[in-house]
Amino acid sequence: MAKAEAGTAAGAGVEAAAGPGAEAGGRAGQLKSSGLRHGWTTGACATAATKAAYTALLTGEFPDPVSITLPKGQQPAFALAAEHLATNDLAVNDLAVNDPATSGPAANDLTAEDLTTRDRTAGPSGRASAMAAVVKDAGDDPDVTHGALIRSTVRAGEPGTGVVFRAGPGVGTVTKAGLPLPVGEPAINPVPRQMIRDAVAEVAAAHGCSGDVVVEISVDHGEEIARSTWNPRLGILGGLSILGTTGIVVPYSCSAWIDSIRRGVDVARAAGRTHVAGCTGSTSEKVAVAVHGLPEDALLDMGDFAGAVLKYLKRHPVPRLTIAGGFAKLSKLAAGHLDLHSARSQVDKGYLAELARLGGADGALAEAVAAANTGLEAVQLCRAAGVPLGDLVAAAARATALGVLVGSPVAVDVICIDRAGTIVGRAEPLGP
Repeated sequence: MAKAEAGTAAGAGVEAAAGPGAEAGGRAGQLKSSGLRHGWTTGACATAATKAAYTALLTGEFPDPVSITLPKGQQPAFALAAEHLATNDLAVNDLAVNDPATSGPAANDLTAEDLTTRDRTAGPSGRASAMAAVVKDAGDDPDVTHGALIRSTVRAGEPGTGVVFRAGPGVGTVTKAGLPLPVGEPAINPVPRQMIRDAVAEVAAAHGCSGDVVVEISVDHGEEIARSTWNPRLGILGGLSILGTTGIVVPYSCSAWIDSIRRGVDVARAAGRTHVAGCTGSTSEKVAVAVHGLPEDALLDMGDFAGAVLKYLKRHPVPRLTIAGGFAKLSKLAAGHLDLHSARSQVDKGYLAELARLGGADGALAEAVAAANTGLEAVQLCRAAGVPLGDLVAAAARATALGVLVGSPVAVDVICIDRAGTIVGRAEPLGP
């Protein structure tokens, strides 16, 4: 397949997974009805680059395009933007495409140290490392990482070590607590790590290898791009995070996505649903389904637009609404914000500290909550002290929702989760 065709193949894979149209309801139906083009997460791009690089390390050939399997089973294909194979004897197979670091006159400046690794970590047939890169396409989402070049360099690792992750140039390192990764780890989030491990295992099984590798992910100009994100404030230093829970970037044009929310409510009502769930993302959607057993056409991909869900349901009521989402986002709803996007509302640690006091926190704990690096760290501190901050946030979020819905026959319950999908707070149904 030509490089120009790879994006088409990838898009077709997700269209097939999305179903026949908006009538299907749920997250996939909303995406299709919005008319917006989906994109790919940095995690999906890093996985594709890793699979191509590891294949080349074992075989000497880069698959292009390279297909991967996303967490929900879709199988998009990605064209490679750059390829590089380094060998121990300096017989370098330089296959870079539009990559000044490894092609053209600049290649003459590379040293033996740049191109070889003369130790036991060398791959088959003397190949020391393989690098493949994919350009991130964020679709119609206004993502600062759109167009970034995501590289993966793969080397053989020590026997029995599995996949070891390294942060290359442009990928951050965790320096503060409260994130889903330990301090000192590369900022490659848990789901992308698992996607990469799965891709490595697939290639290793196909070639009878162990899958013991070192995977270094880097992002060209990532440190510069990261200055436009929350990473520096969160203590992720040196670059971007490799993110994603589904592999797919859902585009959030306000007008188009709000319209898709409304269509989702219409579909649920037409199907006779008496209980719908507004979810901030795919993880909270899974939790809502697990807790309440809701069908797909009862699921509203609320995203950051809590206000859009509540205001439309006030005019077009369904008897019961579950709001499910990450603790940090729902703490914003608890504080009275109806737009949960990070550019338009922030987690108020002082407000969380006041809630913690109401829940029995002493002065020292309240101060620790106010100084927490993230909302997740705040809830962890309170949980360790037996203070139900998650439940308090859920109850306050429910109160905000009921304030918008006043006069409408809609009962509301709230589920707060952490990044792993563990429930950290609940508020039972309340309303007419």
